[in-house]
Parts: sequence; structure tokens; C-alpha cells
Amino acid sequence: MTQPASFDPSQDENLMKRALELAHLAAQEGEVPVGALVCLNGKIIAEGKNQRESSHIATHHAELMAIEEACRKLGRWRLNDCTLYVTLEPCPMCAGAIVNARLGRIVYGATDPKAGAVESLYQILSDPRLNHRPDVRPRLMAEECGKVLSDFFKKRRE
Repeated sequence: MTQPASFDPSQDENLMKRALELAHLAAQEGEVPVGALVCLNGKIIAEGKNQRESSHIATHHAELMAIEEACRKLGRWRLNDCTLYVTLEPCPMCAGAIVNARLGRIVYGATDPKAGAVESLYQILSDPRLNHRPDVRPRLMAEECGKVLSDFFKKRRE
């Protein structure tokens, strides 16, 4: 399995902070606050945030928006030398897209006990039956990532 050509683990937190900024933007737009970005050699090449409410399209999750933009920019569907940063553990749909895009590395924040497909409910990204298994760094800045979600839903209930 080819891994991202170059990444500096000390950059992970700064890149997750940018994903959190995208999550906050999504919340301001009335979307569930999830942000994602794709990096190549430590540089952001694509960003995404949830857009399901505004687009009325069920598949417009932050991860898919970022993956699609990265594929367009790079002119290829294999992202094995890229890293995806996302504020929430990917769902089954997004985990499937991660496998299909052959992303080399995934860094995520909060776990998702209701829909998580990396460790919480399913373990799609580590399933040996699949043809690709990315490196995963779970729970980076999990508290901060979880807080933006819990604050959003708390406001919605009020």
C-alpha cells in the first residue's frame, strides 16, 4: 500500500483546526457542522463541509465534497498519496468512498457512536476483505470536534 509521500505529524493539529473552521462555517449555514480537507504533501488541495440541507442531496457529506474536489484538481481518482482530515468519524458511505479513492491516510476528530464506520459501529477502513486499508489516526482534537457538534444540536433543541 502506497502511503502519502510526505506528511509531518506535527502538522496534523493545524490541519484539523482548518477542518474545524469549515465545520463552524457549516453550522452558520444551518448544516450539521462537519468539515473535511484533503492534503497532498502537507498542502491543502481540497476542502469540504456538509451541504445536505442547502443542496438537498443526501450524499453531500463533508468528506465526499473534499474527495470529489481533490479528484477534480488532481485529474485522477486514486488519492493514495493524500491525507483526509475530517472532524467526525466517517459514516459507512464516506468510509466506502475513502476505500474507493484509495486515500493513504485518514485523520479524524470525534467518534460517532450512531454512524461511525471506522471504529464505532463498523470497521470498514481496517476490514481485511477490502482491497485497500488506509493508515488511520483517530480522535485528534476529539473534544473540540465533538463540542462543535454538541453545541450545534443543543442550539437546535432550544
